[in-house]
Amino acid sequence: MSTALDRGESTCLMEPLLIGETSRHRAPLTDLAVDLAARSAGLRRSLPKGISTALADLVRAMNCYYSNLIEGHDTHPVDIERALKNDYSNDARKRELQLEAKAHITVQRWIDGGGLGGRAATADGMREVHRRFGELLPEEFLWVEDPETGERLKLIPGELRRRDVKVGQHVAISPGAIVRFLAHFERTYSQLGKADAILALAAAHHRLLWIHPFLDGNGRVARLMSHAMLLEILDTGGIWSVARGLARNVAAYKSHLANCDLPRRNDLDGRGTLSEEALAGFTRFFLETCIDQVSFMEGLIQPDRLRARILLWADEETRLGALPPRAGNILEAVLYRGELPRRDVAGLLGTTARHARRIVAALSDRGVLVSEGPRAPLRLAFPAVLASRWMPGLFPERVA
Repeated sequence: MSTALDRGESTCLMEPLLIGETSRHRAPLTDLAVDLAARSAGLRRSLPKGISTALADLVRAMNCYYSNLIEGHDTHPVDIERALKNDYSNDARKRELQLEAKAHITVQRWIDGGGLGGRAATADGMREVHRRFGELLPEEFLWVEDPETGERLKLIPGELRRRDVKVGQHVAISPGAIVRFLAHFERTYSQLGKADAILALAAAHHRLLWIHPFLDGNGRVARLMSHAMLLEILDTGGIWSVARGLARNVAAYKSHLANCDLPRRNDLDGRGTLSEEALAGFTRFFLETCIDQVSFMEGLIQPDRLRARILLWADEETRLGALPPRAGNILEAVLYRGELPRRDVAGLLGTTARHARRIVAALSDRGVLVSEGPRAPLRLAFPAVLASRWMPGLFPERVA
């Protein structure tokens, strides 16, 4: 683990970077890419804007939960939501995990707002993601232990590693070579057309991990990069996440990544240094995982079923006295329209403006209605604490 200079490795060592047009794997993978693009676009078109915004907020917490879970850090979205409101656990370890999750959410919100601006697959963009994430981490999470020597090393957010590393059986390139390899990475993945860019998602994901540019945090940066690339290429709106699928199939995910480190097997295995067959296998797994997650979300937010679940909850809460009568009418209107002007509420309910404000306040207190200001339209929110009722299966129940 001593400091190393550039040993002059050729960037050919990480070829192939793409599944070429003449590859025997190309046609079936292209079919998957076309299917993914069509399904993702259909899901986005099916939702009113107000619902898309609310759903993206919940999916952001879900994405954070599953990405951290892959790293062995289990912070439930309910606790993530608490952290976003500066409500932290008294337990020091849980508080640190909440801060880590809040950092992830903050960076992803920045990405979702266009912060990367087409720089997802650039060295500059990846360093900024790493820097923004690392600067928000608790101090303890900025220390990495060398597994061989036990030496504790300080992680500098945004700084490329300056030491040799070994990940599993893979010995990463020398630290001095990282800049050259990232430049080659950027030239390859930043100038692709839509179809090629979809096909390249998995390859870019693995090759970044193969380069291993940072001392720690590479997995999270790779998944945030993939999220940003999907957001840009498919205009997903952030309403579905591949991280959930990767975490639910984490053994297969890690197995594919390890296989992609393997050298070319024979003359039928492409023309690069690394195995094209393994890269094609990971590409198929990645695209099928994306399609599965779009299909899952599509079923979850099927309008009639989503409406029935939310109105059933509102009816039960009303009967228990936790919500005033006719609260469900407001939720139903917001579901249908996407957002509801405040001036319309009294007429919708057939009541006085004062009583309408009381019902709106009750729903706002429960976190299911939000607005950008006291006069702004009302929008639906999907609080994590209600996800098991409103969005069953999105993430596991929290264990007390």
